[in-house]
Amino acid sequence: MKASVLDASVAIKWSVPAVGENLVAEAFRVLDRYTAQELDFIVPDIFWAEIGNIFWKGVQQRRWSSDSAEIAALEMRNRRFTAFPSEDLLVEALDIALAYNRTVYDCLYVALAVRTSTDFITADERLANALAAYFPVKWLGVF
Repeated sequence: MKASVLDASVAIKWSVPAVGENLVAEAFRVLDRYTAQELDFIVPDIFWAEIGNIFWKGVQQRRWSSDSAEIAALEMRNRRFTAFPSEDLLVEALDIALAYNRTVYDCLYVALAVRTSTDFITADERLANALAAYFPVKWLGVF
């Protein structure tokens, strides 16, 4: 089974997607590969805080109810992705962030992909365009 680093921008599309949201079908195809045990996901531990914040923000913006967000958060947690400590990736992430003018948050995912020799799957097209020529970053739209 092949491992990939999973971005929160992809995973959130599995939970209460907004009507007309881009790349939902592609995100579910990636999830289907995970469910079929063709693909495994690893994440930096910041993934969980990002997912929680997206759920919180969605409730605040009335995109979904607090009950829906809590159920979706539980479902996400139950997938039990292997999480790597951000502190162990910090130096590499900061180097990438400084060199390519990207956030350290995003670069933690990239650093994990580099360290584990895996692909990083993201729905953030701007991030993929900025880094794919230098790192194993794959945009969900072409994954």
